[in-house]
Amino acid sequence: MNAVSVVTHLRDLASDPLNRTSIVRDKSCLAGLILFLSHQDEYVVESALKALIYLCEDPAHCGIIRNELGMMESLENLKNRYDIDDEVKQLGRRIQILLNPPAHMHTPETNGKKNKPCFFATSCNKRAKTVTLYIHGLCDAEKKHLCEEALLKVKGVISFTFQIAMQRCTVRVKPDLETEIYVPLHEMNVTVEKNLCLPDYLPEEVSPQKDLDKAVIPTGSKNDCQGSWINAATNFLSKTFFW
Repeated sequence: MNAVSVVTHLRDLASDPLNRTSIVRDKSCLAGLILFLSHQDEYVVESALKALIYLCEDPAHCGIIRNELGMMESLENLKNRYDIDDEVKQLGRRIQILLNPPAHMHTPETNGKKNKPCFFATSCNKRAKTVTLYIHGLCDAEKKHLCEEALLKVKGVISFTFQIAMQRCTVRVKPDLETEIYVPLHEMNVTVEKNLCLPDYLPEEVSPQKDLDKAVIPTGSKNDCQGSWINAATNFLSKTFFW
């Protein structure tokens, strides 16, 4: 099972109105669709958008989808991608219109909704910060494992997602966690060569920052058969994206 097969089945299931409520209530499916919106494969992005359009056809689902962590940000980021066709971007704009309620409408949260138990960290931490790490040298499973071990030791990390092809790691953390974390190099078995060609002193003036234009932009069921497939998709998403 891979991203293409998962998003294709989700899109096909969402096309049936009888399955939409089950998909919306499954937080891992919604979180997976959000991650698919930043996938490199345009087919995966387009299929995820079509699945969301199906789910948004019921107004009762729009509030749940809109409040899912990262949904509106991911839709907004699609506008700035140059590797996506305008037709696909138009699908994203259509979803934004469906999810944005009229200004005169306001639906306050009830106590029952606030006290509803959460089973996934992504749905319980609405104020969580998203930090994108660009890791030079993240090119194989061994380096990925070292980064995983380091992140698991940091208190306050909620979840993290690796994209080895882009040497990128997206980390969701608690809002009070500092973005600068000290990780001892000796624990990661990193060998650093000693630099013997150091100047006698450093210049007093502050060096100008270069390449500012290249700065990194933050990324700030039909019954038993279909139900079992959603469970399989949930397991795939959980194991792949480290909730």
